[in-house]
Amino acid sequence: MLKKYSASQILFHWLTVLLIIVAYATIELRWMAEKGTLQRNVVMITHFTAGFCVMILMIARLWLRTRTKTPPITPPVARWQTGVSHLVHTLIYALFVALPVLGLTSRYLRGKEWALFGINMPVATSPDPATASMLIDWHETLAPLGYWLIGLHALAALFHHYFLRDDTLRRMMP
Repeated sequence: MLKKYSASQILFHWLTVLLIIVAYATIELRWMAEKGTLQRNVVMITHFTAGFCVMILMIARLWLRTRTKTPPITPPVARWQTGVSHLVHTLIYALFVALPVLGLTSRYLRGKEWALFGINMPVATSPDPATASMLIDWHETLAPLGYWLIGLHALAALFHHYFLRDDTLRRMMP
């Protein structure tokens, strides 16, 4: 019987966690590098690149979910817990695809030079600063939701492990 997620699902999950930490840390700590400096540019490129990689990994994870059976939780959990779990996972996937799309699209529409992996990216030939500003406003408004969803997800995993004593957490451990 299937006891754990596949090796690729586990790898992608923990790689996503690492990249989300990088994305949030770079944006939260950007104040440490003065605007217009090389250090600030490196921080922002790192933020954009980590966000882009999160989006790619989330899409890959969604694709894997459609092709790989989810291991059952032992002992089985209440139906309402499964429902809440599905809701939180859906919100996590949606958020961590939407945030990079909003952020990267806003960069493109600004019409100013920007980079991923240190490589200059294309920009709109007809910049649309109003739409770019609206998209980055949405990006900045939705981003804090990630803290709450990640926290809820992590607390639920720990609750299952330490209080319910099921294998919810162990299924995703390497």
